[in-house]
Amino acid sequence: MRVYRQRIRTVQATKKITRAMELIAASRVVKARQRVIESSPYAKALTRAVSAVATWSNVEHPLTTEHAEVRRAAMVVITSDRGLAGAYSSAVLKESERLAELLREEGKEVIPYLVGRKAVAFYKFRRREFTQEWSGFSDNPKFEIAREIGQRITDDFIKDYDAGGVDEVHVVFTRFVSMVTQDPDVIRLLPLEVVEGDEVPEADEVLPLYEFEPSAEQVLDALLPKYVTERLFNALLQSAASELAARQRAMKSATDNAEELIRKYTRLANQ
Repeated sequence: MRVYRQRIRTVQATKKITRAMELIAASRVVKARQRVIESSPYAKALTRAVSAVATWSNVEHPLTTEHAEVRRAAMVVITSDRGLAGAYSSAVLKESERLAELLREEGKEVIPYLVGRKAVAFYKFRRREFTQEWSGFSDNPKFEIAREIGQRITDDFIKDYDAGGVDEVHVVFTRFVSMVTQDPDVIRLLPLEVVEGDEVPEADEVLPLYEFEPSAEQVLDALLPKYVTERLFNALLQSAASELAARQRAMKSATDNAEELIRKYTRLANQ
């Protein structure tokens, strides 16, 4: 009976922790979802604007031009800083491994950029090389961090291959669908892809004529850094909301398991 009582006390202490973490995640995920909702329209509008300039102008900009030969691909992997979130980080890492294998099959060298301590630990444990890491903000990302990451990958994209530059940039993150569903996803960030396919005119429709003031080159120079930063920031916000939703689910499951254990040990002690 002494053993059963000790186990009940231990499980009750664990249950208090998991219950508190569940409530904290539940309160923070509301704000995280709101930030995603507020950020998404701006990201879509900016993408539409950049796509329009890239499509209807005859300007060759470094960030929109496909490289003749793609030999090196950057991969930005966004995970969490902390655990206790179920399979959240492992799902992103599996998706990044699948992407890396696909890129290597195409004959490309993969250059990882890691966001979150889980990704850093994954690479360090396996003694793999990576270019740069950012961590300490996974559940509450700041715009300045997105700007810093965007600046680094943009600089590396513009560099020549011989100077260590990359030919394309992919982002692996978790897309927030709902409180129940969060899907690992991959987007190609650079070079720019025209994603607003529904705006392509019909065959007999007159194509729009755009005039750019100032020049199209200056418009692209101003818009593209904002585009890269905003897409990254939106990916970080979606990952943060997904992490908190996954943590809430995992902690609720842990709390339910603790209650079941307490009932089991109480029944055994009574017998």
